[in-house]
Amino acid sequence: MVGHLANRAQFGLILPSTNTSVEAEFNRMLVPGVSWHSGRIFAANPDLSSNESMVAFLEELRVEIKRAVQSVLHAKIDYLVMGMSAETFWGGKNGAEEFVRFMGDLSGGLGITTGAAACGKVIETYGVKRIGIITPYQEVGDQQVVDFFTEIGCEVKAIYGMRCATATSISEVGKEEVKEAFRRVDGPEVELLIQAGTNLLAGEAAAEMEVELGKPVVAINVATVWHAYRSNGIMDQIKGWGSLLEKY
Repeated sequence: MVGHLANRAQFGLILPSTNTSVEAEFNRMLVPGVSWHSGRIFAANPDLSSNESMVAFLEELRVEIKRAVQSVLHAKIDYLVMGMSAETFWGGKNGAEEFVRFMGDLSGGLGITTGAAACGKVIETYGVKRIGIITPYQEVGDQQVVDFFTEIGCEVKAIYGMRCATATSISEVGKEEVKEAFRRVDGPEVELLIQAGTNLLAGEAAAEMEVELGKPVVAINVATVWHAYRSNGIMDQIKGWGSLLEKY
């Protein structure tokens, strides 16, 4: 079902209650005939300062996610979009696929874009294998991301986790710090750079790094919007967010 302002698609956007970046970036990539409708996953404890606290944070979100999905379904949405990425990488390729099934069950069979699925499609679209990755995560989160990309056939040449202390402090990382992180994982063998962690504002930084490095640099929020649009036949090409949205 679509409203008068969204005659192409109404997307249900699922994100943690701690996230302050996703809606802002997604709305800047909005095209005519599309709307975003948020369902927030309650997160009582945003602590991410250790491997153990990050796992506990994600376990809490898995319990609370059902209510977020139920609330956004009231808007008669057409399709689900995950505005958090860590959970979608957990358990590697099989875990990513299981999460899609889990969300399908919660939503009564709606299609869904996840960060992991979007990244897999990015790799396929650019036809690359050797990648560098940046995240805001602790080591345990970085390893899950590496496992996913390795299991879909990539060679992770470098990964840099910023070790952000809380889920909210991720959004406080500035553009120049993000750009420097991309530089840290670049190298002559790296064909593409990619970023995980949806509360990390990286869309503009990634687009600027493409110009500097002369290779694809993809932010997770840009990849997610692109995948959601293309999965629903929305082929608008948008400038200012890098080659992915502009050319593919």
